[in-house]
Amino acid sequence: MPELPELAYKEYHTDKPDTIMFLHGGGVAGWMWQQVVDLLPEFHCIVPDLPEHGASAEVGPFSMVLAADKCAELVRRHAHGSKAVVVGLSEGAQVAVQMLASTPECVSRAMISSALFLPIPGSKNYSNPKLLATMYRWSMSPGFQKDWWIRLNMKYSAGIPNEFFPLFKENFTGMTKDQFVNLMVANQTFRLPQGVENYTATVLIVYGKHEYRAMRESARLLARNLQNTRLFAVVLHRNSSMAREHNWALTSPQLFANTLRNWLEL
Repeated sequence: MPELPELAYKEYHTDKPDTIMFLHGGGVAGWMWQQVVDLLPEFHCIVPDLPEHGASAEVGPFSMVLAADKCAELVRRHAHGSKAVVVGLSEGAQVAVQMLASTPECVSRAMISSALFLPIPGSKNYSNPKLLATMYRWSMSPGFQKDWWIRLNMKYSAGIPNEFFPLFKENFTGMTKDQFVNLMVANQTFRLPQGVENYTATVLIVYGKHEYRAMRESARLLARNLQNTRLFAVVLHRNSSMAREHNWALTSPQLFANTLRNWLEL
């Protein structure tokens, strides 16, 4: 079987000594980190498109193990000292946790934001490949031609600000049935990987106060299984939505960048 190509990635501030790798959430691509990267000019930043996302769409099929291995490959080849602080959000956070277990030598520290390891009540259908394929054909695919429907999903399901509509639409409508099924199954069935408990460097674990209980409990579960953690709850405002807190790198990039910087300076 031929070796898969390297993940597509962008690199910023290459003259800076310390490397951060940013791993995006499911269904989008590395562009979601642009605002945060711009606010952290003192760091060398590597921002890949994960397998079956964006410009890495042909790298697959998606799995957490494949994504972690391909991200570790980028760190070894391009990070200063072949190590990076790994920052992941949502599905990217799950990939980062897999890296802690399978390629810990590549991760100097990690920030894990909203990684799911527990089933969400009522979400059993989201891990069934046949049902997911049917959902794609009858619900998602017909909506790809309707901008209002795409905006509705972007705002209420993903909490992504309206100015990112062109980028979101490109990724959302470009997703094939097989890619959608692969991503959803990987996301919904991911559990704490064996070996993660052996990771000893500092990990910042983040969750949104208004997120699903399973997400909040997943953060606490991860904290109990790691040796050196800080647990942080994001509260954007009193009536903030779950989606806005989940995607706070897009909805509150200054807060995200400040939180990351302050933690790294401890």
